[in-house]
Amino acid sequence: MSTTDSVVTVGTELLADAVARQAVGVTQVDWRPPMEGTAADLAAVAADPLRAAANERAVAAMLEVTATLVDVLPASAALGLQTGQFLHAGPPITWDRASGPLRGGLMAGAALEGLVDDPEDAPALFESGSVSLEPCHHRSAVGPMAGVVTPSIWMFVLQDAASGRRTYCSLNEGLGKVLRYGAYSPEVLQRLRWMNGVLGPLLQQAVRRAGPVDVTGILTQMLQMGDEAHNRNRAGTLMLLRDLGPAMVTSGTDAADVAEALRFVGANDHFFLNLAMPACKLALDAARGIPGSTMVVAMARNGTDFGIQVAGTGDEWFTGPAQLADGLFLGSYTADDANPDIGDSAITETAGIGGFAMATAPAIVRLVGGSVPDALATTRRMHEITLAENPRWTVPVLDFQGTPTGIDVSRVCRTGILPQINTGMAGRVAGVGQVGAGLVTPPAEIFPAALRRLAELARDRAAVARG
Repeated sequence: MSTTDSVVTVGTELLADAVARQAVGVTQVDWRPPMEGTAADLAAVAADPLRAAANERAVAAMLEVTATLVDVLPASAALGLQTGQFLHAGPPITWDRASGPLRGGLMAGAALEGLVDDPEDAPALFESGSVSLEPCHHRSAVGPMAGVVTPSIWMFVLQDAASGRRTYCSLNEGLGKVLRYGAYSPEVLQRLRWMNGVLGPLLQQAVRRAGPVDVTGILTQMLQMGDEAHNRNRAGTLMLLRDLGPAMVTSGTDAADVAEALRFVGANDHFFLNLAMPACKLALDAARGIPGSTMVVAMARNGTDFGIQVAGTGDEWFTGPAQLADGLFLGSYTADDANPDIGDSAITETAGIGGFAMATAPAIVRLVGGSVPDALATTRRMHEITLAENPRWTVPVLDFQGTPTGIDVSRVCRTGILPQINTGMAGRVAGVGQVGAGLVTPPAEIFPAALRRLAELARDRAAVARG
Protein backbone atom coordinates (compact mmCIF):
# COMPACT_ATOMS: atom_id res chain seq x y z
CA MET A 1 0.00 0.00 0.00
CA SER A 2 3.06 2.30 0.12
CA THR A 3 2.46 3.77 -3.36
CA THR A 4 -1.32 4.13 -3.12
CA ASP A 5 -2.92 7.52 -2.26
CA SER A 6 -6.54 6.40 -2.19
CA VAL A 7 -8.61 3.22 -2.50
CA VAL A 8 -12.24 2.71 -3.51
CA THR A 9 -14.00 -0.21 -1.77
CA VAL A 10 -17.35 -1.84 -2.48
CA GLY A 11 -19.55 -3.92 -0.21
CA THR A 12 -18.69 -4.85 3.37
CA GLU A 13 -16.66 -2.51 5.59
CA LEU A 14 -13.91 -5.08 6.32
CA LEU A 15 -11.58 -4.03 3.51
CA ALA A 16 -12.27 -0.33 4.00
CA ASP A 17 -11.41 -0.57 7.69
CA ALA A 18 -8.19 -2.48 6.96
CA VAL A 19 -7.08 0.08 4.38
CA ALA A 20 -7.90 3.00 6.66
CA ARG A 21 -5.79 1.47 9.44
CA GLN A 22 -2.80 1.73 7.07
CA ALA A 23 -3.29 5.52 6.82
CA VAL A 24 -4.48 5.28 3.22
CA GLY A 25 -7.42 7.36 2.00
CA VAL A 26 -10.47 5.21 1.33
CA THR A 27 -13.81 5.87 -0.37
CA GLN A 28 -16.42 3.26 0.43
CA VAL A 29 -19.21 2.76 -2.12
CA ASP A 30 -22.48 1.62 -0.54
CA TRP A 31 -23.47 -1.17 -2.90
CA ARG A 32 -25.25 -4.45 -2.49
CA PRO A 33 -26.40 -7.06 -5.00
CA PRO A 34 -30.00 -7.01 -6.31
CA MET A 35 -32.64 -8.96 -4.42
CA GLU A 36 -32.29 -12.69 -5.01
CA GLY A 37 -33.96 -14.02 -8.14
CA THR A 38 -34.75 -10.62 -9.66
CA ALA A 39 -31.99 -10.34 -12.30
CA ALA A 40 -34.07 -11.53 -15.29
CA ASP A 41 -37.11 -9.45 -14.31
CA LEU A 42 -34.95 -6.37 -13.72
CA ALA A 43 -33.51 -6.79 -17.20
CA ALA A 44 -36.96 -7.20 -18.77
CA VAL A 45 -38.32 -4.11 -17.02
CA ALA A 46 -35.20 -2.06 -17.83
CA ALA A 47 -35.64 -2.95 -21.52
CA ASP A 48 -39.32 -1.96 -21.56
CA PRO A 49 -39.53 0.95 -24.03
CA LEU A 50 -42.51 2.38 -22.10
CA ARG A 51 -40.79 2.56 -18.69
CA ALA A 52 -38.91 5.88 -18.76
CA ALA A 53 -41.73 7.95 -20.28
CA ALA A 54 -44.34 6.16 -18.14
CA ASN A 55 -42.48 7.00 -14.93
CA GLU A 56 -42.03 10.63 -16.01
CA ARG A 57 -45.78 10.80 -16.66
CA ALA A 58 -46.60 9.16 -13.31
CA VAL A 59 -44.39 11.56 -11.35
CA ALA A 60 -45.74 14.61 -13.20
CA ALA A 61 -49.35 13.52 -12.64
CA MET A 62 -48.70 13.05 -8.91
CA LEU A 63 -46.93 16.39 -8.47
CA GLU A 64 -49.60 18.37 -10.36
CA VAL A 65 -52.37 17.51 -7.89
CA THR A 66 -53.52 20.16 -5.42
CA ALA A 67 -55.68 18.87 -2.55
CA THR A 68 -58.32 21.09 -0.93
CA LEU A 69 -60.75 20.24 1.87
CA VAL A 70 -64.17 20.96 0.34
CA ASP A 71 -66.67 19.29 2.68
CA VAL A 72 -67.26 17.04 5.68
CA LEU A 73 -69.95 14.36 5.28
CA PRO A 74 -71.15 11.07 6.83
CA ALA A 75 -69.75 8.06 4.99
CA SER A 76 -73.28 7.16 3.88
CA ALA A 77 -73.41 10.40 1.86
CA ALA A 78 -69.75 10.63 0.87
CA LEU A 79 -69.18 6.99 -0.12
CA GLY A 80 -72.68 5.58 -0.44
CA LEU A 81 -72.09 3.10 2.40
CA GLN A 82 -75.22 1.19 3.43
CA THR A 83 -76.06 -0.52 6.72
CA GLY A 84 -73.92 -3.63 7.09
CA GLN A 85 -71.09 -2.36 4.85
CA PHE A 86 -67.72 -1.89 6.60
CA LEU A 87 -64.49 -0.47 5.19
CA HIS A 88 -61.07 -1.34 6.63
CA ALA A 89 -57.40 -0.46 6.12
CA GLY A 90 -55.02 -2.41 3.91
CA PRO A 91 -55.56 -5.02 1.22
CA PRO A 92 -58.68 -7.25 1.18
CA ILE A 93 -59.17 -9.59 4.15
CA THR A 94 -61.87 -11.75 5.69
CA TRP A 95 -63.00 -11.90 9.33
CA ASP A 96 -61.33 -15.26 9.97
CA ARG A 97 -57.89 -13.80 9.06
CA ALA A 98 -58.44 -10.37 10.66
CA SER A 99 -55.98 -9.24 13.34
CA GLY A 100 -56.99 -8.35 16.89
CA PRO A 101 -57.05 -4.56 16.39
CA LEU A 102 -59.02 -4.86 13.13
CA ARG A 103 -61.54 -7.14 14.84
CA GLY A 104 -61.79 -4.68 17.73
CA GLY A 105 -62.41 -1.78 15.35
CA LEU A 106 -65.09 -3.73 13.49
CA MET A 107 -66.75 -4.70 16.79
CA ALA A 108 -66.84 -1.01 17.78
CA GLY A 109 -68.24 -0.11 14.35
CA ALA A 110 -71.01 -2.72 14.65
CA ALA A 111 -72.06 -1.32 18.04
CA LEU A 112 -71.87 2.26 16.74
CA GLU A 113 -74.27 1.36 13.93
CA GLY A 114 -76.67 -0.36 16.33
CA LEU A 115 -76.19 -3.77 14.70
CA VAL A 116 -75.39 -5.22 18.14
CA ASP A 117 -76.05 -3.87 21.63
CA ASP A 118 -72.72 -5.13 23.00
CA PRO A 119 -69.48 -5.13 20.93
CA GLU A 120 -68.74 -8.58 22.39
CA ASP A 121 -71.73 -9.89 20.41
CA ALA A 122 -70.33 -8.61 17.09
CA PRO A 123 -68.04 -11.58 16.17
CA ALA A 124 -71.12 -13.74 15.45
CA LEU A 125 -72.37 -11.04 13.08
CA PHE A 126 -69.12 -11.06 11.08
CA GLU A 127 -68.85 -14.86 11.17
CA SER A 128 -72.36 -15.12 9.71
CA GLY A 129 -71.32 -13.40 6.48
CA SER A 130 -74.38 -11.11 6.62
CA VAL A 131 -72.18 -7.98 6.49
CA SER A 132 -69.44 -7.02 4.02
CA LEU A 133 -65.77 -6.02 4.43
CA GLU A 134 -64.01 -3.91 1.78
CA PRO A 135 -60.70 -1.99 1.71
CA CYS A 136 -60.92 1.78 2.10
CA HIS A 137 -58.67 2.08 -0.97
CA HIS A 138 -61.37 0.49 -3.14
CA ARG A 139 -63.68 3.45 -2.32
CA SER A 140 -61.13 6.26 -2.87
CA ALA A 141 -60.62 6.45 0.90
CA VAL A 142 -57.87 5.82 3.42
CA GLY A 143 -58.14 4.87 7.10
CA PRO A 144 -55.46 5.11 9.81
CA MET A 145 -54.61 1.91 11.76
CA ALA A 146 -57.68 -0.42 11.64
CA GLY A 147 -59.25 2.11 9.26
CA VAL A 148 -62.79 0.98 10.04
CA VAL A 149 -65.44 3.15 8.38
CA THR A 150 -69.20 2.64 8.85
CA PRO A 151 -72.11 4.58 7.29
CA SER A 152 -72.54 7.03 10.21
CA ILE A 153 -68.85 7.96 10.60
CA TRP A 154 -68.06 11.46 9.29
CA MET A 155 -65.45 11.86 6.56
CA PHE A 156 -63.20 14.66 5.32
CA VAL A 157 -63.80 15.22 1.58
CA LEU A 158 -60.75 16.37 -0.42
CA GLN A 159 -60.82 17.41 -4.07
CA ASP A 160 -58.30 18.13 -6.80
CA ALA A 161 -59.51 21.37 -8.38
CA ALA A 162 -58.12 20.53 -11.83
CA SER A 163 -59.63 17.07 -12.25
CA GLY A 164 -62.51 17.15 -9.76
CA ARG A 165 -61.40 13.78 -8.33
CA ARG A 166 -62.14 13.25 -4.64
CA THR A 167 -60.66 11.22 -1.76
CA TYR A 168 -61.92 10.65 1.77
CA CYS A 169 -60.79 9.95 5.35
CA SER A 170 -62.51 9.71 8.74
CA LEU A 171 -61.95 12.28 11.53
CA ASN A 172 -59.08 11.58 13.94
CA GLU A 173 -60.19 10.32 17.38
CA GLY A 174 -56.96 11.02 19.30
CA LEU A 175 -54.56 8.52 20.87
CA GLY A 176 -54.82 5.63 23.32
CA LYS A 177 -58.09 3.71 23.58
CA VAL A 178 -59.73 4.55 20.25
CA LEU A 179 -61.50 2.55 17.53
CA ARG A 180 -58.65 2.78 15.06
CA TYR A 181 -56.34 1.00 17.56
CA GLY A 182 -58.97 -1.69 18.10
CA ALA A 183 -60.57 -0.44 21.34
CA TYR A 184 -64.35 -0.72 21.80
CA SER A 185 -65.05 0.17 25.45
CA PRO A 186 -68.04 2.41 26.39
CA GLU A 187 -65.89 5.58 26.40
CA VAL A 188 -64.72 4.79 22.84
CA LEU A 189 -68.33 4.57 21.62
CA GLN A 190 -69.32 7.67 23.60
CA ARG A 191 -66.54 9.68 21.90
CA LEU A 192 -67.54 8.40 18.45
CA ARG A 193 -71.19 9.38 19.05
CA TRP A 194 -70.09 12.87 20.09
CA MET A 195 -67.95 13.11 16.93
CA ASN A 196 -70.93 12.05 14.80
CA GLY A 197 -73.40 14.29 16.59
CA VAL A 198 -71.36 17.45 17.25
CA LEU A 199 -67.85 17.55 15.75
CA GLY A 200 -68.69 16.35 12.23
CA PRO A 201 -71.65 18.70 11.68
CA LEU A 202 -69.70 21.62 13.18
CA LEU A 203 -66.70 21.03 10.89
CA GLN A 204 -69.09 20.75 7.95
CA GLN A 205 -70.54 24.18 8.74
CA ALA A 206 -67.07 25.66 9.21
CA VAL A 207 -65.71 24.33 5.90
CA ARG A 208 -68.80 25.49 4.00
CA ARG A 209 -68.64 28.96 5.60
CA ALA A 210 -64.85 29.45 5.41
CA GLY A 211 -64.47 27.97 1.93
CA PRO A 212 -62.07 25.26 0.73
CA VAL A 213 -58.95 24.70 2.86
CA ASP A 214 -55.65 24.37 0.95
CA VAL A 215 -54.39 21.07 2.43
CA THR A 216 -51.43 20.82 0.05
CA GLY A 217 -50.36 24.33 1.11
CA ILE A 218 -50.55 23.41 4.80
CA LEU A 219 -48.46 20.29 4.12
CA THR A 220 -45.81 22.47 2.48
CA GLN A 221 -45.68 24.81 5.49
CA MET A 222 -45.80 22.13 8.20
CA LEU A 223 -42.78 20.34 6.75
CA GLN A 224 -40.88 23.62 7.23
CA MET A 225 -42.12 23.74 10.83
CA GLY A 226 -40.89 20.38 12.10
CA ASP A 227 -43.74 18.01 11.13
CA GLU A 228 -43.24 14.96 8.92
CA ALA A 229 -47.06 14.55 8.55
CA HIS A 230 -47.31 10.96 9.77
CA ASN A 231 -46.38 10.67 13.44
CA ARG A 232 -46.01 14.43 13.98
CA ASN A 233 -48.79 16.79 12.78
CA ARG A 234 -48.66 19.50 15.46
CA ALA A 235 -48.09 22.49 13.17
CA GLY A 236 -50.58 21.18 10.61
CA THR A 237 -53.31 20.76 13.23
CA LEU A 238 -52.81 24.31 14.53
CA MET A 239 -52.89 25.74 10.99
CA LEU A 240 -56.18 23.91 10.36
CA LEU A 241 -57.62 25.48 13.51
CA ARG A 242 -56.36 28.87 12.28
CA ASP A 243 -58.32 28.40 9.05
CA LEU A 244 -61.53 26.91 10.50
CA GLY A 245 -61.64 28.30 14.07
CA PRO A 246 -63.37 31.62 13.27
CA ALA A 247 -66.06 29.90 11.18
CA MET A 248 -66.60 27.34 13.96
CA VAL A 249 -67.11 30.14 16.52
CA THR A 250 -69.54 32.09 14.31
CA SER A 251 -71.47 29.04 13.07
CA GLY A 252 -74.33 29.54 15.50
CA THR A 253 -73.59 26.21 17.20
CA ASP A 254 -73.95 26.11 20.99
CA ALA A 255 -70.89 27.85 22.50
CA ALA A 256 -70.17 24.94 24.85
CA ASP A 257 -70.08 22.52 21.90
CA VAL A 258 -67.76 24.83 19.95
CA ALA A 259 -65.45 25.16 22.95
CA GLU A 260 -65.34 21.38 23.41
CA ALA A 261 -64.62 20.87 19.69
CA LEU A 262 -61.79 23.42 19.77
CA ARG A 263 -60.34 21.76 22.87
CA PHE A 264 -60.61 18.30 21.29
CA VAL A 265 -58.88 19.28 18.04
CA GLY A 266 -56.29 21.50 19.71
CA ALA A 267 -55.32 18.78 22.18
CA ASN A 268 -54.92 16.14 19.46
CA ASP A 269 -51.64 16.66 17.61
CA HIS A 270 -52.59 13.91 15.13
CA PHE A 271 -55.82 15.54 13.95
CA PHE A 272 -54.27 16.77 10.70
CA LEU A 273 -52.98 13.26 9.85
CA ASN A 274 -56.48 12.42 8.59
CA LEU A 275 -56.13 15.26 6.05
CA ALA A 276 -52.53 14.49 5.09
CA MET A 277 -53.48 10.90 4.23
CA PRO A 278 -56.27 11.62 1.70
CA ALA A 279 -54.16 14.45 0.23
CA CYS A 280 -51.40 11.92 -0.48
CA LYS A 281 -53.90 9.41 -1.91
CA LEU A 282 -55.39 12.10 -4.15
CA ALA A 283 -51.93 12.78 -5.59
CA LEU A 284 -50.94 9.13 -5.99
CA ASP A 285 -54.25 8.07 -7.55
CA ALA A 286 -53.49 10.47 -10.41
CA ALA A 287 -50.67 8.10 -11.40
CA ARG A 288 -52.73 4.89 -11.43
CA GLY A 289 -53.14 2.88 -14.61
CA ILE A 290 -50.08 4.05 -16.56
CA PRO A 291 -48.72 1.03 -18.51
CA GLY A 292 -44.99 0.54 -18.01
CA SER A 293 -44.70 2.66 -14.87
CA THR A 294 -42.85 1.02 -11.97
CA MET A 295 -43.95 3.62 -9.40
CA VAL A 296 -45.71 2.46 -6.23
CA VAL A 297 -49.09 4.20 -5.75
CA ALA A 298 -50.20 2.60 -2.47
CA MET A 299 -48.69 0.88 0.57
CA ALA A 300 -51.27 -0.37 3.09
CA ARG A 301 -51.61 -2.91 5.90
CA ASN A 302 -54.56 -4.66 7.54
CA GLY A 303 -52.65 -6.01 10.56
CA THR A 304 -52.16 -9.39 8.87
CA ASP A 305 -50.97 -8.55 5.33
CA PHE A 306 -48.89 -5.69 3.92
CA GLY A 307 -49.85 -4.80 0.35
CA ILE A 308 -48.61 -2.49 -2.39
CA GLN A 309 -50.15 -1.36 -5.67
CA VAL A 310 -48.12 -0.12 -8.65
CA ALA A 311 -49.00 2.42 -11.36
CA GLY A 312 -48.30 -0.03 -14.17
CA THR A 313 -50.26 -3.02 -12.80
CA GLY A 314 -53.76 -1.62 -12.27
CA ASP A 315 -55.55 -2.38 -9.00
CA GLU A 316 -53.68 -5.65 -8.33
CA TRP A 317 -52.34 -6.07 -4.76
CA PHE A 318 -48.94 -7.63 -4.03
CA THR A 319 -48.99 -8.86 -0.44
CA GLY A 320 -46.81 -10.43 2.25
CA PRO A 321 -46.98 -10.79 6.04
CA ALA A 322 -47.14 -7.49 7.96
CA GLN A 323 -44.05 -6.88 10.12
CA LEU A 324 -43.70 -5.93 13.78
CA ALA A 325 -42.53 -2.35 14.31
CA ASP A 326 -39.35 -1.57 16.24
CA GLY A 327 -39.82 1.33 18.65
CA LEU A 328 -40.92 2.50 22.08
CA PHE A 329 -43.82 1.17 24.14
CA LEU A 330 -46.36 2.93 26.34
CA GLY A 331 -46.37 2.13 30.07
CA SER A 332 -45.66 -1.54 30.79
CA TYR A 333 -46.42 -2.80 27.28
CA THR A 334 -43.73 -4.83 25.50
CA ALA A 335 -43.14 -6.23 22.02
CA ASP A 336 -45.21 -9.28 23.01
CA ASP A 337 -48.27 -7.01 23.29
CA ALA A 338 -47.93 -5.45 19.82
CA ASN A 339 -49.80 -6.48 16.68
CA PRO A 340 -48.02 -6.54 13.31
CA ASP A 341 -48.11 -3.31 11.32
CA ILE A 342 -51.58 -1.98 10.44
CA GLY A 343 -53.16 0.99 8.65
CA ASP A 344 -53.41 2.98 5.42
CA SER A 345 -51.22 5.75 6.86
CA ALA A 346 -48.19 4.49 4.90
CA ILE A 347 -49.79 6.41 2.03
CA THR A 348 -47.77 9.34 3.44
CA GLU A 349 -44.47 7.52 2.88
CA THR A 350 -45.71 6.42 -0.57
CA ALA A 351 -46.08 10.11 -1.44
CA GLY A 352 -42.69 11.10 0.02
CA ILE A 353 -43.38 12.37 3.56
CA GLY A 354 -43.66 10.55 6.90
CA GLY A 355 -40.60 8.31 7.25
CA PHE A 356 -39.23 9.67 3.99
CA ALA A 357 -39.18 13.20 5.49
CA MET A 358 -37.70 12.21 8.86
CA ALA A 359 -34.89 14.75 8.40
CA THR A 360 -37.39 17.61 8.59
CA ALA A 361 -38.81 16.43 11.94
CA PRO A 362 -35.96 15.71 14.37
CA ALA A 363 -38.38 16.13 17.29
CA ILE A 364 -40.16 12.92 16.26
CA VAL A 365 -37.18 10.61 16.60
CA ARG A 366 -37.59 10.06 20.35
CA LEU A 367 -41.21 8.96 19.87
CA VAL A 368 -40.28 6.29 17.34
CA GLY A 369 -37.02 5.23 18.97
CA GLY A 370 -34.44 6.78 16.63
CA SER A 371 -31.80 9.54 16.69
CA VAL A 372 -31.27 12.75 14.74
CA PRO A 373 -28.42 11.24 12.65
CA ASP A 374 -30.77 8.30 11.92
CA ALA A 375 -33.41 10.74 10.68
CA LEU A 376 -30.99 12.50 8.32
CA ALA A 377 -29.62 9.19 7.03
CA THR A 378 -33.13 7.80 6.47
CA THR A 379 -34.21 10.68 4.22
CA ARG A 380 -30.94 10.51 2.26
CA ARG A 381 -31.30 6.71 1.88
CA MET A 382 -34.86 6.97 0.53
CA HIS A 383 -33.56 9.07 -2.39
CA GLU A 384 -31.89 5.87 -3.65
CA ILE A 385 -35.25 4.14 -4.25
CA THR A 386 -37.34 7.04 -5.55
CA LEU A 387 -37.84 8.59 -8.98
CA ALA A 388 -37.93 12.30 -8.08
CA GLU A 389 -37.78 15.02 -5.47
CA ASN A 390 -40.94 16.91 -4.53
CA PRO A 391 -40.35 20.63 -5.19
CA ARG A 392 -43.22 21.59 -2.85
CA TRP A 393 -42.01 19.57 0.15
CA THR A 394 -38.47 20.64 1.02
CA VAL A 395 -36.19 19.86 3.97
CA PRO A 396 -34.46 22.94 5.48
CA VAL A 397 -31.67 21.00 7.22
CA LEU A 398 -30.77 19.35 3.88
CA ASP A 399 -30.39 22.76 2.18
CA PHE A 400 -34.07 22.67 1.12
CA GLN A 401 -33.69 19.51 -0.93
CA GLY A 402 -37.08 18.11 -1.98
CA THR A 403 -38.35 15.02 -0.20
CA PRO A 404 -37.71 11.67 -1.96
CA THR A 405 -40.88 10.96 -3.94
CA GLY A 406 -42.20 8.13 -6.11
CA ILE A 407 -41.00 4.72 -4.87
CA ASP A 408 -39.60 2.74 -7.81
CA VAL A 409 -40.10 -1.05 -7.61
CA SER A 410 -37.02 -1.54 -9.81
CA ARG A 411 -34.77 0.52 -7.54
CA VAL A 412 -36.01 -1.30 -4.42
CA CYS A 413 -35.20 -4.66 -6.03
CA ARG A 414 -31.88 -3.46 -7.39
CA THR A 415 -30.61 -1.95 -4.12
CA GLY A 416 -32.39 -4.08 -1.52
CA ILE A 417 -33.31 -0.86 0.32
CA LEU A 418 -36.85 -1.02 1.72
CA PRO A 419 -39.15 1.99 2.30
CA GLN A 420 -38.99 3.33 5.88
CA ILE A 421 -42.33 3.85 7.60
CA ASN A 422 -43.15 5.72 10.84
CA THR A 423 -46.05 4.03 12.56
CA GLY A 424 -48.08 3.61 15.70
CA MET A 425 -48.41 0.17 17.29
CA ALA A 426 -51.78 -1.37 18.18
CA GLY A 427 -52.24 -4.05 20.79
CA ARG A 428 -52.56 -7.52 19.26
CA VAL A 429 -55.61 -8.30 21.40
CA ALA A 430 -58.90 -6.69 20.39
CA GLY A 431 -59.94 -3.95 22.79
CA VAL A 432 -56.48 -2.99 24.11
CA GLY A 433 -55.81 0.12 21.97
CA GLN A 434 -52.40 1.71 21.33
CA VAL A 435 -49.29 0.14 22.89
CA GLY A 436 -46.47 2.16 21.27
CA ALA A 437 -44.94 3.75 18.17
CA GLY A 438 -41.93 2.92 16.05
CA LEU A 439 -40.33 2.22 12.69
CA VAL A 440 -41.16 -0.59 10.27
CA THR A 441 -40.47 -1.69 6.70
CA PRO A 442 -42.61 -3.70 4.26
CA PRO A 443 -41.97 -7.45 3.78
CA ALA A 444 -39.19 -7.58 1.17
CA GLU A 445 -40.82 -10.24 -1.01
CA ILE A 446 -43.67 -8.04 -2.23
CA PHE A 447 -41.34 -5.92 -4.37
CA PRO A 448 -39.93 -8.86 -6.40
CA ALA A 449 -43.55 -10.04 -6.81
CA ALA A 450 -44.57 -6.67 -8.24
CA LEU A 451 -41.44 -6.60 -10.40
CA ARG A 452 -42.30 -10.08 -11.75
CA ARG A 453 -45.75 -8.85 -12.84
CA LEU A 454 -44.26 -5.72 -14.45
CA ALA A 455 -41.78 -7.93 -16.32
CA GLU A 456 -44.59 -10.24 -17.52
CA LEU A 457 -46.52 -7.26 -18.89
CA ALA A 458 -43.36 -5.88 -20.57
CA ARG A 459 -42.63 -9.27 -22.19
CA ASP A 460 -46.25 -9.54 -23.38
CA ARG A 461 -46.04 -6.10 -24.99
CA ALA A 462 -42.73 -7.03 -26.64
CA ALA A 463 -44.26 -10.24 -28.00
CA VAL A 464 -47.21 -8.34 -29.47
CA ALA A 465 -44.83 -5.81 -31.04
CA ARG A 466 -42.82 -8.64 -32.66
CA GLY A 467 -46.06 -10.06 -34.08
